Amino acid sequence: MQELEELRRQLETATVAVSCSHQPVEVLRKFLRDKLNKKHTGHPVPVFPSWVYERPALTGDFMSFSNPSTDVTVSIGTLPLPSQETCLVEDLLYILIGVDGRYISVQPLVGRQSRSFSVEQNLDSSVKELVNRILPVATNYSTVTRFVEENSSFEYGQVNHALGAAMRTLGKEYMILISQLEHLQRQGLLSLQKLWFYIQPTLRTMEVLASIATSLNKGECFGGATLSLLHDRTFGYTGDSQAQELCLYLTKAASAPYFDILERWIYRGIINDPYSEFMVEEHELQKEKIQEDYNDKYWDQRYTIVQQQIPSFLQKVADKILSTGKYLNVVRECGHDVTCPDAKEITYTLKEQAYVERIEKAYNYASKVLLDFLMEEEELVAHLRSIKHYFLMDQGDFFVHFMDLTEEELKKPVDDIIPTRLEALLELALRMSTANTDPFKDDLKIELMPHDLITQLLRVLAIETHQEKALINSDPTELALSGLESFSFDYIVKWPLSLIINRKALTRYQMLFRHMFYCKHVERLLCNVWISNKTAKQFSLHSAKWFAGAFTLRQRMLNFVQNIQYYMMFEVMEPTWHILEKNLKSASNIDDVLSHHTSFLDNCLKDCMLTNPELLKIFSKLMSVCVMFTNCLQRFTQSMQVQTEMEHLTLEHGTMMGPPTQCERTEEALKKKLTSKYLEEHIDKFPSSFGFESTINNFDSNFSAHLMDLLDKLSMYSTSDCEHSMINIIYRLDFNGFYTERLKQLSSERNQKSAPLLGPAQHAVSTK
Repeated sequence: MQELEELRRQLETATVAVSCSHQPVEVLRKFLRDKLNKKHTGHPVPVFPSWVYERPALTGDFMSFSNPSTDVTVSIGTLPLPSQETCLVEDLLYILIGVDGRYISVQPLVGRQSRSFSVEQNLDSSVKELVNRILPVATNYSTVTRFVEENSSFEYGQVNHALGAAMRTLGKEYMILISQLEHLQRQGLLSLQKLWFYIQPTLRTMEVLASIATSLNKGECFGGATLSLLHDRTFGYTGDSQAQELCLYLTKAASAPYFDILERWIYRGIINDPYSEFMVEEHELQKEKIQEDYNDKYWDQRYTIVQQQIPSFLQKVADKILSTGKYLNVVRECGHDVTCPDAKEITYTLKEQAYVERIEKAYNYASKVLLDFLMEEEELVAHLRSIKHYFLMDQGDFFVHFMDLTEEELKKPVDDIIPTRLEALLELALRMSTANTDPFKDDLKIELMPHDLITQLLRVLAIETHQEKALINSDPTELALSGLESFSFDYIVKWPLSLIINRKALTRYQMLFRHMFYCKHVERLLCNVWISNKTAKQFSLHSAKWFAGAFTLRQRMLNFVQNIQYYMMFEVMEPTWHILEKNLKSASNIDDVLSHHTSFLDNCLKDCMLTNPELLKIFSKLMSVCVMFTNCLQRFTQSMQVQTEMEHLTLEHGTMMGPPTQCERTEEALKKKLTSKYLEEHIDKFPSSFGFESTINNFDSNFSAHLMDLLDKLSMYSTSDCEHSMINIIYRLDFNGFYTERLKQLSSERNQKSAPLLGPAQHAVSTK
C-alpha cells in the first residue's frame, strides 16, 4: 500500500509538471492558428488530431512520467568500479536517446527550461565526472527533439517545417551513432572512456542545434525572422568551421520554401503565402475605389512590407522585391501573362551578390514591362495631355464656346441646374472647337461640387490635423452656391492608369481648374462691363463724368485678373508641365512616374497660392470685390439707360410730314407707362450720381487695400519662405513702380511694430 501511495504521488507531480510545461506551447499554437485563420478566411490552417499532442508515448523526448524502477536491489555505489562503469554505460545509451535510466533519472520540465538529470550520489568520483561530461549531449538532444516536434505543427509555417526536417535528418545520423555504440556495448567493447571519445564530435553539433532551437523558441520566430537568426548565427561562427558548415546547411534547408515564395513573387507577381511568413503582405483592396475615395492609397497599401519577416540578408533589396512583384501584378491583373525571362532558382549562399543580381534583373524587367505597358499601350502621356487641355485650360477656343453656351445656366443656384443639360452643352462645345480632335474627349464629365473652392481647399489642407474633424462635421456651405461656384470637370480614368491619375490627383486638378475657371469668369464680367460702358458716351457730360473713376478701377481690376491668369498659365503651369514631360521620358519605373506627377501637381498648387490659406483668403476677397463692382456698375449703367430713355420719351415726336399721329401718341404713352412701372420696381437699385461716386470710391479703397495686402504677403513669403516664384506676381502688377513706395512703407511699419518686442540691447543692435 505504501508503494502504491508513493507511485500515485509521483504520477500527480509529473502530470502537474506536464501541464505547466505544455500550456505555453498550446497557447502559442492556438494564437498562431487564430491569427492565420483571420487573415486567410477562405483557407483555414489544417490541424493535427488531438491524440498527436495527448499521447505521451508518441514523443521522441523523455516520456512525461515513467514507472519507478523496482529491480534496483543494491546501491550502485557498493558495486565494484568496473560494474559501476558497465551499468552507467547502459544507462547513458538510454538517456542519449530520450529514455529514462535506472541510475540516471530525468527531472520534470518547468516551462521551456533545459532538461536536467540526477545521478546517484555515491558513485565513484572519476566515473561521476565522466557521466556529467556526457549528459549535456542528452540535454541538448532533448531540446532539439522538443523543438522539432513542436514546430511540426502547421501553424509554425513552412520555414520552421523545413528547419525541423533538416534537424530531424541530423537526428537520424545521431541515432545511427547511438546504435553503433550500443552494438559495441553488447559486444563488451564500450567503456565509459570510449563512449566519451566517440561522442566528442556529436557534442558540438548538438550544442549548436540546441542553441539555435532555444533562441528560436525564446524569440517565437518563424518565417523571415527564423532565417535572419540562422543567417546571423552562420556569420557568428566564422572562426568555427564545423559550426558554420552546420548552420549553413540548416539555413539553406530552411530558406528553400521562403525562396520559392520569393521566386513566384518577383518572377510572376503572385503571392502564395498561406502561413504569413513572407516579407510582402497582401491586403484586400478594390482597385475600383481608387477613383472614388480621395484618401485611398491602393498603390501604397495593397502590398506592404512586413519588417519582422525580412531576412537580414535581404534587407538591402527589400524595397526592390516589393516593387518588382507590384509591377508584375499590375500587368497581370490587366490580363497579360508575364514571366521574367531571366527566371532562375534562388538559393541561399554566403555570397549575397549571387541572389542580389537575380533580384536586380527581375526588378529591371518588371519596371520595363509596366512602364512600356502604361506609356505605349495605355498612352499615359496622351491622357495627361488631354487632362491638361481641360483642367489647366490651355484649349482656348473650347472654353470660349463652353462659357458662352453655359453662361445663363451656370448663373442659376446649383439646385436648379439640370446636369444632363450641362452635359449636352459640354458635348456641343467639344464638337464645335478644336477639342473635337482629342481622342479622349468623351472621358470628360461635369461635376457639381458640394463645397466652394475655399472650403474644399481648407478641408484638404486640414487632413490629418486637429481641424479636420471640425471641417468635416460642418455644413457644406452657409450660402447657397451658384453653378459657377460649384462647377468643375471630372475625368473617367480606367485601370491601370488610375494608379497615376487617381482620385487624389484628379482632386488637385479640379482645384486648379476651379481656381482658374473663376478667374476666367471674373475676367468675362469685367469685359462685359467694358462693353456696356460704351453707352456712357451717349450720356450728358454731367452724368458721364462720374464714370471716369469707375473706368479706371475697372481697368485696374482687369489688369490684375489678366496678369494673375497669365502668371498661373505661362509662368507656373507651362514650365512645370515641360519639366514633367522631360522627367517622364527619363523615368525608369512607375514609382518615378508617380513621384514626378505628384511633384508637378504640388508645385502648381503651391505656386498658384492654393496651399496657403492666408493668401487664398485675400485672393478670394479680391475676386469678390471685382464681382460686386461689376454687378454695381451694370446696375448703374442700366439705370442711366432707363433715365435717358425717359428723357427721350418726354419729347414730342413728329415726322417730316407733320405732327405725330394718334397711333404714335398711343405707342408713346404705352412706352412711358411700361418705363414708369420698371422704374418703380427697380428704383431702390438705382443709385444717384452722388451715391455712385461714393460707392466707386469704396470699391477702389477696398480693392487697393486687399491688393496691397496680397502684395505685402507675397513679398514676405518670398523672403522668409523662399517662395521666389510668387514674387513674379509683384513684378507683373507693379510693372511701373506704382506700388513700390507703399510696400516699403508697409514694411517699415511692420518693423516698427515688432521693434518693441525686442529688448533694449537687442533693439540698439538692430538699429545699428
